[in-house]
Amino acid sequence: MNITIEQERSIIMEILTRFNIPEEDAYIVADVTMDADLKGFTSHGIGRFPQYVKGLKIGTIDPEAEITVEEETASMALLNGNHKFGHVVTYKGMEMAMEKAEQTGIGLVGIHNSNHFGVAGYYSDMAIMQDMIGVVIANTEPAVAPIGGKEPIIGTNPIAIGIPANKNYVSVDMATSASARGKLLEALRKGQKIPENVALDCDGNPTTDPEAALKGSILPFGAHKGYALAFMVEIMAGPLVRAAFGKGVKGTANPDEMCTKGDLLMAIDPSKFSDINQFKEEVDEFVAEIKGSGETIFIPGDMEVNNIKRFREEGFSIDDTLFKQLKEIADELSFDLDKILKN
Repeated sequence: MNITIEQERSIIMEILTRFNIPEEDAYIVADVTMDADLKGFTSHGIGRFPQYVKGLKIGTIDPEAEITVEEETASMALLNGNHKFGHVVTYKGMEMAMEKAEQTGIGLVGIHNSNHFGVAGYYSDMAIMQDMIGVVIANTEPAVAPIGGKEPIIGTNPIAIGIPANKNYVSVDMATSASARGKLLEALRKGQKIPENVALDCDGNPTTDPEAALKGSILPFGAHKGYALAFMVEIMAGPLVRAAFGKGVKGTANPDEMCTKGDLLMAIDPSKFSDINQFKEEVDEFVAEIKGSGETIFIPGDMEVNNIKRFREEGFSIDDTLFKQLKEIADELSFDLDKILKN
């Protein structure tokens, strides 16, 4: 079935209200979730909500937790999320990174004891909107086997970078694996196959079965290059920020376990290097040069811009299994899902 972005917000806010989530926190969680679906990252949108609801029920997400600052200097901070919603912890972390960048030129914030935070590009977008460069990296529970091995030890370890410009949305948000784990979970829920050359089964054989892939391992993108990037992210979002690493990372896909992953957020203020308008103009000049080299040239961010326009106008589809999951949540929390979907 098809739903509008306004209906999605209503569903999410209704669920969170029933769990007594503070309004400000609920708005952040809803906004990040909607951002994922609008950009086409449906594996990180409302399809993840049953996972969050389960985490709220069993206590691996603690909405009443307070974020604590464990270390801080003029340009960095280390936050303990105390297992609050990952969206809220990361939002507050990027706010702090931008405040520090405004003063010193760069702000670096590490996070541990958080939770799954949705789509990484939302937080790098926060920096863009303040005329700053935003960088977000995180580790996840094991999904990728080292090159030459078949046991998953490294996470899908996303990287998001956003750069301000006057005329263009310049952003990349990607896993360092051939596919995000969420896309495999989504394919399994929908009963679909996954593309070839994405994953191996537990015996190390190529597979297009998402269930076999989730029990096996996801390939790194670009072979040794993606593996090397994921390896480095594992350390910078693990030991550096006092979070778990390798097989010790839990809870990003399985809400039954307390989340032990880490995040590292960076904000860079270009105005400390040169005139901000000149910087943004030169970014646009570079984009024009790239696009001028062919008729169908895209830059990082173009696909998201197109998706946002389309999904705002047309809405987007949710599969029967996800609808059933949302209906069960609505019935349990005593609100009328059908009434929301008719508005």
